[in-house]
Amino acid sequence: MSHIAEPQPLRDLLRGVEQTYSLDDLRRKLALKRPLRIKLGMDPTAPDIHLGHSVVLRKMRQFQDLGHTAVLIIGDYTARIGDPTGRDATRPVLDESAIQQNAQTYLDQAGTILDLSPDKFELRYNSEWLGKLNFADVLNLTGQFTVQQMLHRDNFKKRMADGTEIQLAEFMYPLMQAYDSVVVKADVELGGTDQTFNNLRGRDLMGKSNLDPQVVMVMPILVGLDGTQKMSKSKGNYVAVRDQPNDMYGKVMSIPDELMSNYYELLTPLSTDRITSLLDPEQTHPREAKDVLARVIVEEFHDPNAANHAAEEFKRRFSENKLPEDLETKTIDESPIGILNLITRVGFASTNSEARRLVQQSAVSLDDEKITDPKAQITLDSPAILRVGKRRVCRITK
Repeated sequence: MSHIAEPQPLRDLLRGVEQTYSLDDLRRKLALKRPLRIKLGMDPTAPDIHLGHSVVLRKMRQFQDLGHTAVLIIGDYTARIGDPTGRDATRPVLDESAIQQNAQTYLDQAGTILDLSPDKFELRYNSEWLGKLNFADVLNLTGQFTVQQMLHRDNFKKRMADGTEIQLAEFMYPLMQAYDSVVVKADVELGGTDQTFNNLRGRDLMGKSNLDPQVVMVMPILVGLDGTQKMSKSKGNYVAVRDQPNDMYGKVMSIPDELMSNYYELLTPLSTDRITSLLDPEQTHPREAKDVLARVIVEEFHDPNAANHAAEEFKRRFSENKLPEDLETKTIDESPIGILNLITRVGFASTNSEARRLVQQSAVSLDDEKITDPKAQITLDSPAILRVGKRRVCRITK
């Protein structure tokens, strides 16, 4: 979608946006000459924010740089239900302590992208208002929507057709998210394309509440490192914003070449002309283009020196096939030890399931010998070099 005729600030805001509901409303709100309230909701269902989350956070920062107010809602109450978006089964309910622990980390991580100045940033927890609703309030809220609207949602239709159960509580999630927009009087709500249904319910409810309906701007879903599925911690194909520079740089260098265009547009501030020249193999070798991409991303979350050092270390390790200078040594007090247990013990996988997948993908070696049996037992008679994937390596000793 071309926005060449739009003023430059609006063109910048529309860059990388999949759809805006509606563009006319956005133009009208921007013409009000007051700070707009830009809403983004994040449920603390996992402790890490990754580059996929950063796509909408970067868009929110663009609004801030134009003088608008970021309203970040930590969904500590909605997280108790869990967003059914994209799920073909009911999401397990998190306990209160896990929700609070995850919520605590979100602000620090979001602060690597957003401007947290009091005049440009507002942090809210939706338990503040959702926890105060009585049953009559809930009935009034449900009366604003129909069952047909809920069943119009793709994943609910699929689950109905498959005979998979849908809990009534899951119908409540979009209503709760919509009510958030009413309470904070959002002018614009940001989200991924998978949030379109939820965000548009907020636009509906604001209209029914005699408020100026929010504009909904949805961003493409960032594809993960595997080049096929969306970036997700559960799939192990993510780059966390808290990753160390070497890990972050190495992960970006591992993406398929065809993802570079998407990553450049959604994750960097580089101009369209600059991106075009980087992606043209007649002008820039793909290896160099990916190096620029990785450096820009590392610089955003660390600094230029860290990006340079990460690039040099990557070249030393992979072009020259040497062990890293800062090779970590992990002490294991159990021998023999199952390979899955070993991988998780050193922190190269978060679960045995993830470790098993890595072994089955032939991504694990010990002293350069591939391990393909998930049931393998490892005896540590002497220090050994464990490699998992292309980036993770450590020395194992007993």
